[in-house]
Amino acid sequence: MTKPTPVFDGHNDVLLRLYKSASKDPVADFLEGEEAGHIDLKKAKAGSLIGGLFALYSPSATKSRLPDGQPSPTLPPPLSMDDARRSIVGELAILLKIERASKGAVAICRSVADIRSAMAREALAAVVHIEGADAIDAELDFLHVLYAAGLRSLGPVWSRTNIFGHGVPFRFPSSPDTGNGLTAAGENLVRVCNELRILIDLSHITEKGFWDVARLSTAPLIATHSNAHALCPSPRNLTDRQLAAIRDTGGMVGLNFATGFLRPDGSMRADTDIELMVRHLDYLIEKLGEDHVGLGSDFDGAMVPEKIGSAAGLPVLFEALRARGYPEPLLTKLGAGNWLDVLARTIG
Repeated sequence: MTKPTPVFDGHNDVLLRLYKSASKDPVADFLEGEEAGHIDLKKAKAGSLIGGLFALYSPSATKSRLPDGQPSPTLPPPLSMDDARRSIVGELAILLKIERASKGAVAICRSVADIRSAMAREALAAVVHIEGADAIDAELDFLHVLYAAGLRSLGPVWSRTNIFGHGVPFRFPSSPDTGNGLTAAGENLVRVCNELRILIDLSHITEKGFWDVARLSTAPLIATHSNAHALCPSPRNLTDRQLAAIRDTGGMVGLNFATGFLRPDGSMRADTDIELMVRHLDYLIEKLGEDHVGLGSDFDGAMVPEKIGSAAGLPVLFEALRARGYPEPLLTKLGAGNWLDVLARTIG
């Protein structure tokens, strides 16, 4: 039997799911396992998920989906600072409680050395990420507070406008060139993130914003959970020109499992074939090289192919890649090796 490939995942939304849960004890649900959701400690161990970027996210007050379940093609309105911070603080508190209650089974990691230490003792390594900086003030005081709490990765925008820039709508089909780029505050945010060694995630930003970050940032360009626009023309996906820029900086792209960013028709369907995931990986490796591609599942934040189902189903993808002829050294890179390498060059 083939030994499971360890996976470090570029993006999940489990903290949002736990924050919104009606459960009286979401911390225990995560540690003891539950039927709901894509990620908990038991599912992670079953799928050899060793860690990842755990997103803090502020949900919009208005519905972001149409009656048929598809994402709305229009940008939701900006959030107030109070609304944005309420959920961020709540989600971060859940992660801190999970770490404390886990008795060493879950570790918040601030460096690659911390990740490797967690791996050595078979603990789940959680790197704190914020998906959309809506909760951060223009003076960046809250950024420094979050940094002290463990924040090491940041997307300036989600698919929504804030004081730092503009996100792409969930329109299909569409170019990612859907609006303006960074504001002056956003440009300052990039500079300070570089100084603090906070990863800058480009997955939700407009194409103009992407090129603004590329112009300003001294760090590798990284899209934690995006796919190839040539195969699925969603504005959330990356054009060949964007992929070339990421390659040229020694950056990284994490394959998004969300079916709407995999399928050529942009549909959110659980019966989506895993072959589409393989095709995107083939394409990303062709454009970026095998050292700059990994996984960014979007678990607990999206509909994923039913044959994967949850973190416990990660080995299904790796078996499909083996059947495709992917050698074991490449699978090791795609699973965790490439993420650990690029994180070492960004967060340290």
